[in-house]
Amino acid sequence: MEVFTTMITPFRKDGGVDRDAALRYVDWCFENGLDGIFAVCQSSEIFFLSLREREELNRAVYGRAKELSQKGGRPFTVVSSGHVSEDPDEQLEELLAVAEGGTDALILITNRLDPKNEGDAVFLRNAERLLKKLPSGLPLGLYECPYPYKRLVTPEILSWCVGTGRFRYMKDTCCDAQTIAERMKLLKGSGFRLLNANCQTLLETVRRGADGYCGIMCNFHPRLYAWLRDHYRTDPERADLVGAAIGTLGFIEGGLPYPLTAKYHMTLSGIPTELTARSRPGEVLTAYGKGCVEKMKLLTDGMERELGLR
Repeated sequence: MEVFTTMITPFRKDGGVDRDAALRYVDWCFENGLDGIFAVCQSSEIFFLSLREREELNRAVYGRAKELSQKGGRPFTVVSSGHVSEDPDEQLEELLAVAEGGTDALILITNRLDPKNEGDAVFLRNAERLLKKLPSGLPLGLYECPYPYKRLVTPEILSWCVGTGRFRYMKDTCCDAQTIAERMKLLKGSGFRLLNANCQTLLETVRRGADGYCGIMCNFHPRLYAWLRDHYRTDPERADLVGAAIGTLGFIEGGLPYPLTAKYHMTLSGIPTELTARSRPGEVLTAYGKGCVEKMKLLTDGMERELGLR
């Protein structure tokens, strides 16, 4: 089981990307036991970043992650997306720019391969066109990004991906344990790893063969996910409790204004971060919302102490 976070983008007061804070985020993720980072994704506010910002953010995250991996003596993976355009030629330009900065797998956003939701034939035609023009040795992945619409992959698409031999990671957002179990049958033995983005079904799906978690909530309590990774087989009773807790806390995703909540949590964790986002105004994180994040941190800090993580 692997555990990845989705990278949020810190901004300075003047609205520019705060590179120093971003690097501190990478350090924090490594120190808290995560296996990797999904850089330049929806959590990064990808649709609100210029291509240059996407490229520079990915380069910075990838470079710091590899430094930490070398010094720390353990792998620290970075997978990266970067294409937001509808035009296929512009998408290729975006993907190549991000890939140039370094990545362990270049992630294709599923709704970008079928922008108007026209069907598998359109998806596969666009995907085949991209694969012919992307470097042949570059590992790839898929991301069922919910914005601007969630384009779930079908068994036909997954089978095609396996057949290419080029896909290594998928961020699965179907939120359905049975669908994930069926997908794992198609992916078995392929080296194509499925990471569930849904914390409510996470424990059930990894017990049924899924390869891990890649999601929002590792921006809040990564140590609990790392503990689950290390103990879900050997300590199943406590794993059930931790799984229930993170699943319940995960409902904050939809109830409060993310990624502002994650940025506030970073400040609570010792990395001062402006409550600034491009996807929504900072004032929508009210005193009530801040209080909810504070209470969640109080609870998860206590859980970490009980598990011997503090």
